[in-house]
Amino acid sequence: MPNTASAKKRHRQSLVRRARNRSTRATLKTLVRQVRDAAVAGNVQEGEARFRLASKKLDQAASGKVIHTNAAARVKSRLSAALKAAKQKSAV
Repeated sequence: MPNTASAKKRHRQSLVRRARNRSTRATLKTLVRQVRDAAVAGNVQEGEARFRLASKKLDQAASGKVIHTNAAARVKSRLSAALKAAKQKSAV
C-alpha cells in the first residue's frame, strides 16, 4: 500500500485509468467480433458499417495509448481483408 500522499494519488489515478482502459478494450473486442461475424455471415453492408465504427474506435484507443498503434493497424488490416474476402465470396 502507498505511504506518501503522492503515491496514494498515483494509486487512485491508476485505478481510474485501469477501469477506463478495461472498458475500452471490452468495447473494442465487441466491435471487432461484430465485424468478423458479419463477414462470416456474408452480410457485407452491415460489416462495412461496423468496420467504420470499429476502425474509428481502434484509432482512438491507439491514440490514447490503450493499445499499441501497430496492434490497431494490424486488427484493422485483418478486418478489412475479411470483409474483402466476404465481398468477393458474395459476388460469385
